Amino acid sequence: MSKPANARAAAAQALFQVIEQGRSLSQALPDTTQALSASDAAFTQAMCYQALRFLPTYEWFIRALVDKPLKNKVRIAHYLLVVGIVQLRDMRTPAHAAIGETVNATMLLKQASLKGMVNGVLRSFQRQEETLEQALKSEQAKSAGLRTDHPGWLQRRLEAAYPEQWEQVCTRNNMAPPLWLRVNHSKTSRDQYLALLAEQGIDAVTDTQALDAIRLPTARDVTQLPGFADGHVSVQDRSAQFAAHLLDAQPGERILDACAAPGGKTAHILERTPDAIVHALDFDAARLNRVHENLARLQLEATVICGDAADPSEWWDNACYDRILLDAPCSATGVIRRHPDIKWLRRATDIDALVALQERILHAQWALLKVGGRLVYATCSVLPDENTKQIQKFLTTVKDARVVPIEHASEHDWQLLPEPESGDGFYYCVLEKTADSA
Repeated sequence: MSKPANARAAAAQALFQVIEQGRSLSQALPDTTQALSASDAAFTQAMCYQALRFLPTYEWFIRALVDKPLKNKVRIAHYLLVVGIVQLRDMRTPAHAAIGETVNATMLLKQASLKGMVNGVLRSFQRQEETLEQALKSEQAKSAGLRTDHPGWLQRRLEAAYPEQWEQVCTRNNMAPPLWLRVNHSKTSRDQYLALLAEQGIDAVTDTQALDAIRLPTARDVTQLPGFADGHVSVQDRSAQFAAHLLDAQPGERILDACAAPGGKTAHILERTPDAIVHALDFDAARLNRVHENLARLQLEATVICGDAADPSEWWDNACYDRILLDAPCSATGVIRRHPDIKWLRRATDIDALVALQERILHAQWALLKVGGRLVYATCSVLPDENTKQIQKFLTTVKDARVVPIEHASEHDWQLLPEPESGDGFYYCVLEKTADSA
């Protein structure tokens, strides 16, 4: 069996695991692509990302072409049809390869009896595509979920939060994200690194607000960038780079990065303030391995702690912190363009549980902050329940907190929405601990 068929089978398996079994794409892809070449693995990933961005659209095509839904033991063939239509419609794969290799993949998936069905459906799509597209437009006019390719619960929450912008947010969620780098100022300056990129003919764009940020208009293998192995740059979205700036750590201060994995923000704090004493906390021991790896590549040092941010009694040494960065667990609805599986893995019922967890962590971390200290509350969410409403509730329950205005924000807190050539959706609020007035 040829490797291209392997790539199609791997994509169908990954999609099945995400939608039917609730695994994240970042978990599913390594398992399904481990036997593939690098180029085939990249092709598999591209098919999966495209499929998950526009899943309702592809599902609609399949319903129009298949008499009965494929269920139970043959359900994997449904995702093989998705993979086939993705190639034919949106990936410019030659039709003979898109159909032939996808049909061949039925053998690898132990669905040989459905070979004829897969072939027939994909050829029907090829013949009827123009008619199907017209019918789809008619259906999209009636269905916002089909028009935006978002689950209904999320679409409704976005519409309530951003009545003038929600469809624009959905459109941006379905776009491929830009590639942002963070320059390590302990090793080089942004201007010096831009000159190094220019010498190698690599186009780059700077940002006027995120002063360590560089955007590469053309995606590329970052490990091959000049100075990457030596820690001159890291991959980090523009919006996430504001965390270290807003924290504004000073030399010699004791800093806690709560919920720190995979360590990008920990590293940024140390790059900006090498003399700070930084503790990186996370409850997931496996994810802390990434923190160690990032710090090692960048030649930075922090105290890495495995512990629960909501229960400091397990790990805290009773010495208060000057500054705390709380990048709280959240719905991740601001980074859907980077992780399109979020749309299909997250449930409406998850939000209340996340809000309750954020509240517990926020109160627990506040107790660890010195009077006069600063806590930056951050999420990669665009939902007000996790952001503005969370902070408003917190401020009604504590007497020793004040909100520090943010320079770039129109309000005291700062809700960023995803932008095509800018950053992801992100939220920030800066809190300062005052003397208790009680």
